[in-house]
Amino acid sequence: MKSEATITRFWLASILCICYLSLSPLALSQDTGVSSVLDRYGNLNAERNGPTIDAGLAQKLYRRGNTYSNLERYEEAIGEYRKAISADPNFSDAIRNLANTYFFLERFSEAKPLLARFIALQTNVTAGLIAAVSSLGELERKDANYEISITYDLRAIELNPRDDSQVHVMANTYNNVGEADMAIQIYTAGIEAMPENAFFDRSLGRILEQAGRLEEALLAYESAAEKDPDSQFYTDLVEATRNRLNR
Repeated sequence: MKSEATITRFWLASILCICYLSLSPLALSQDTGVSSVLDRYGNLNAERNGPTIDAGLAQKLYRRGNTYSNLERYEEAIGEYRKAISADPNFSDAIRNLANTYFFLERFSEAKPLLARFIALQTNVTAGLIAAVSSLGELERKDANYEISITYDLRAIELNPRDDSQVHVMANTYNNVGEADMAIQIYTAGIEAMPENAFFDRSLGRILEQAGRLEEALLAYESAAEKDPDSQFYTDLVEATRNRLNR
């Protein structure tokens, strides 16, 4: 049997070996990799290129974020997505998922700049881009930032030209808060996107009429009647408007 002294020496040697390994450069780099990236690149708004981007680490952190999100551990998902963006600020998938998480949690003020960042990075039309533009326009409208929202709303119509319901929601929102000119822009864009939609012309004419622009309203009503010649409503609307102008 081994003596007690021999066993003690063996045990101490094992402890020293473990300590040495834990302090090795490889182990240290693994433990501090994420924190060093955050220390260097903590500002999520910064744009970086080349060697300052750690795409591999960003992917790893992004996948962790997705795992936490699937488990509905959203605060932990947020932490991982933020780290991923710190490692690669142009990593649009991480930006989108972080924005979506904030949106889901109704932390809209945090979602908005990320949606804008994601939109700015896109070069192709995708479902993600369409959703982001539509969502950001809606959020800015709700915050009464109409000079900003109108830009995203017009782009949303361009990206998704068959969604007639969004056109009505946008235009009615602007018109109801006294922004008739913006409502007119929305319906004009809707008509360009869906020229066969007679109801857009009728809706545009209604807003023009409310604004006292009766001659322009008549043109819109005539366009609606031309597109839907079977509608007695449009025919009567045109006649009534002409009579008002001829008084």
